[in-house]
Amino acid sequence: MKGLLHTPYFTSLVTVLLLVVMLGLGGAAYPGLLSTQVIFNLLIDNAFLLVIAVGMTFVIVSGGIDLSVGSVLALSTMIAAWLLNVAHWPPLLVIATVLALGTVFGAGMGALIHYFKLQPFIVTLAGMFLARGLCYLISINSITIADPLFVAMSQTQLGFLGGFVSPGVVIAVLTLLLAIWLAHATPFGRAVYAIGGNEQSALMMGLPVGRTKVFIYAFSGFCASLGGVLFSFYMLSGYGLHAQGTELDAIAAVVIGGTLLSGGYGYVAGALSGVLVLGTIQTLIAFDGTLSSWWTKIVIGGLLFVFCVVQRLMAMGQKNTKGS
Repeated sequence: MKGLLHTPYFTSLVTVLLLVVMLGLGGAAYPGLLSTQVIFNLLIDNAFLLVIAVGMTFVIVSGGIDLSVGSVLALSTMIAAWLLNVAHWPPLLVIATVLALGTVFGAGMGALIHYFKLQPFIVTLAGMFLARGLCYLISINSITIADPLFVAMSQTQLGFLGGFVSPGVVIAVLTLLLAIWLAHATPFGRAVYAIGGNEQSALMMGLPVGRTKVFIYAFSGFCASLGGVLFSFYMLSGYGLHAQGTELDAIAAVVIGGTLLSGGYGYVAGALSGVLVLGTIQTLIAFDGTLSSWWTKIVIGGLLFVFCVVQRLMAMGQKNTKGS
């Protein structure tokens, strides 16, 4: 057991096992929980969070953090709603503009972090306040989206395995697959892991550390803005109060999915299992009907404590192994 605890993939295995146990116990207590559509609803309701968690995985693997993603999501919904309703731009141009702005926003934060040697926590915290404040420069009220393309994306049901998923789920899964390829089959992915392991060693190996860090935060900004587009499909509105605390949910999903907060190790695919664990907790509480929704936060907080302790034990074990 001690040897298993110190294997790199231990927390990922624990997450998958936890998900299976939660679904099994929930299915025994609530017969409808394991129906195909309820499982698909976990993905439908959390497609935007999965996309954000994918971008966050790259950031945390590199040893950084991005607190701006929830605010960038909200800003993306506001910009999309304003461009559609007030400027009357074509919807595809609106989507492309929103994705480009999110990418540039993230790249700007990455450049500040690397070239000015600033802490990611402070830079992305400033980005969080900036993006959230810009929402209210556009409008202090919610803006309804009535564009036919957005409405169609919201209402379309794609039949699959006896149930249905939304177009947002398809986009989220494709984003996940792209990210897995980027992380594990490209020089960029290898550079991300090297930077997270030891940035000075990565520099000595001649890796493009600066360019990679800028790209990491640009990709996180892209994922946050794409999450905003998916959230616009889901809610059909733009609002400055959308996605409050989503950055913390994304970090929780990444950590629960097996990525080490210290950087250098993690599986992008773990973002999916982490998001599904969070969604399952919410679903179990909803099926129970007697518990407050705040129990979701309590359970997630408890899980994070457990996973942080496990990660610490893993780090200590790996350190002792190197020392011997």
